[in-house]
Amino acid sequence: MDLKQVDTELARLLDQRARLVTGRTNAPAKTRVFPENELKAFLRDAATVCEQLVRPKRVAFLGPLCTYTHEAAEAFFGVGIALAPVLSIPAVFDEVAQGQSDFGVVPIENSTDGRVVDTLENFVNCRLEICGEVALPIRHALMAKCERSEIVEVHSKPQALSQCRHWLLKHLPDARLIAAESTAAAAKRAGTKPGIAAVASPLAAREYGLNILVPSIVSSAQNTTRFVVLRKVPEGKEPAPTLAEKKASKTTLLFKLRHESGALADALMIFKRQHLNLTWIESFPLPDEPGRYLFFVDLEGHQTDLKVRRALAALEKKASRLDVLGSYRRADQSGIRAIEEAR
Repeated sequence: MDLKQVDTELARLLDQRARLVTGRTNAPAKTRVFPENELKAFLRDAATVCEQLVRPKRVAFLGPLCTYTHEAAEAFFGVGIALAPVLSIPAVFDEVAQGQSDFGVVPIENSTDGRVVDTLENFVNCRLEICGEVALPIRHALMAKCERSEIVEVHSKPQALSQCRHWLLKHLPDARLIAAESTAAAAKRAGTKPGIAAVASPLAAREYGLNILVPSIVSSAQNTTRFVVLRKVPEGKEPAPTLAEKKASKTTLLFKLRHESGALADALMIFKRQHLNLTWIESFPLPDEPGRYLFFVDLEGHQTDLKVRRALAALEKKASRLDVLGSYRRADQSGIRAIEEAR
């Protein structure tokens, strides 16, 4: 029996257990009673624990524990992975670059606040590869050990306070907003003193014994942060992706153009001519060259695709710098297979 057969049997047994617990033993055989998302999470966690028995892996992430980056790391790798919280995004890059951790997880953009500058800056200065991504819905909760009417201060990191500013202004107009180094640090602080509330994740509420007063206070119901998974650029030739894997992939590029009229427009026309869809484009100013920019681009497709290879060859002729930061499975397609490939 191979791993695929074992996973199939585990899925069958879990569904059988769910049928017994819920009393739905007569449900059609093709109807899955055990929820699909929970099944994927169970198999992912089982795969992680088994993998750790053979080849222990360590994942650095922007800490401390109980932050959204912590959640993103567990969402991608499973709960059995060895996690190493560090104090800054540059520290995550250093951990991976120096081989102290096998992978790193950092935020790269938020749907409300936009790009994460520290992450982009470190891609400019440190050559690591993106091997995966996680799109995590952000549901900032209001939590405290007191009643809502007793709140005099609300603590969180500035980005979280910004994403909840409309709710806070409407419902807690007299409360002082206090910046914290992280949402988890804010939750820890709220657990030590009455009258202090935190804006953080439910994971932090459980960790620090806080009551969730309002489950979600974000201004936008679609608030999502995208995290990327980092590793060292592999040595040697990687296994060729299958056709299905290529179709589910995206590629991230970093490039610098010559400082001349129409350079960016000409570069973007390259992607149009190859019928490549761009899903993200971000300019990043060069601190030592006023008025000059680097560009980050996400495009649908794998770097081994013919259309992508043609685009890269054409772009290389126009760019003074071109880095392929990685091809990896899109977050909306992520699953057990994507995690195994990244390893």
